[in-house]
Amino acid sequence: MNTQEADKTNKRLWDRVKSIFKRPSTNPLKSKSKTPQKKNESILREPQSLAYQLIGGKTGQILPFFKGLDLTLNKSGLKVNFKAYVSLTVFTALLASSIALFSIPGVLIAAFSVPPFPAVLFGIGGAMFAGAFSVIGFYFYPIYRADKLKRDLEDEMPFTTGYMAILASAGVSPERIFQSLSNLSAPLAVSKESRDIVRDVNLFGLDILSALEKASERNPSAKFGEMLEGFISTVHSGGNLAAYLREKSTQHMKLKRISLRKFSDTLSTLSEFYVALLITGPLLLVIMLAVMAMLGGGNLGILSPDLILNILTYVGIPIGTVMFLIILDAVSPKW
Repeated sequence: MNTQEADKTNKRLWDRVKSIFKRPSTNPLKSKSKTPQKKNESILREPQSLAYQLIGGKTGQILPFFKGLDLTLNKSGLKVNFKAYVSLTVFTALLASSIALFSIPGVLIAAFSVPPFPAVLFGIGGAMFAGAFSVIGFYFYPIYRADKLKRDLEDEMPFTTGYMAILASAGVSPERIFQSLSNLSAPLAVSKESRDIVRDVNLFGLDILSALEKASERNPSAKFGEMLEGFISTVHSGGNLAAYLREKSTQHMKLKRISLRKFSDTLSTLSEFYVALLITGPLLLVIMLAVMAMLGGGNLGILSPDLILNILTYVGIPIGTVMFLIILDAVSPKW
């Protein structure tokens, strides 16, 4: 018995020693060293945070030049602070200008044998163009996102209202209707809007009608906002919600047919522009510049036919194609 008790005592001591050595380190230096690392990782994941920390305090004077962008950011669905977005815009413009200022002269001198002075002038012009293009791009990107969200919501309106009418006919409450819309497996714009509504109800404690009113104010689509306002009015007055949603579904389905007919006419016009500007036009310019280069003349100032041909081939046509794709995406219906 004494031997068994001694073995048990030794085992308990051994387990206690192992538990002491397995305890996590509570060294304050190590615990402090992990916090900046996590903070740096979050900054790298969010470039607007880095830009705001670098130049956020110096952008107060240029905020009036971005008047109206704050409201557009809210309507676009971008979860970015206004000052942080302006800081990112300025930081990107400065970075793009610096890269263009030093890279364009080097490329022109090394690859195209351009004299140093014209190459530096091209670098200064390219830096100004890169900075301006960056600012314009960042300014119009929220507008493009808001317009895309508006078109997506309006394209989905016939199917969204029909789905909501089915749920309302089954006696589902308004909260459950938007919760069901938020849980749809398809990547729909209405699902994102419904998630924001459910978040306002569950997280911020708003009632469903207040959350719907807030969603109609921040929404970029007038048609979707009108549907939400009618939804609120129908619930307030105790009307037939299913009948209202069925009527909205029929109305938006008719508008959808009309918009598809208009889009077919717009697409034929865009195809003619594409053939004229990006196929026939560059082909004629290439032939003309090639003939001018073989004849040994036709310089446009410091621009030789070979240089113009290279700029057209590697800069003009790709930029024109990208712009055409953006325009096509802007006018194309999703459904």
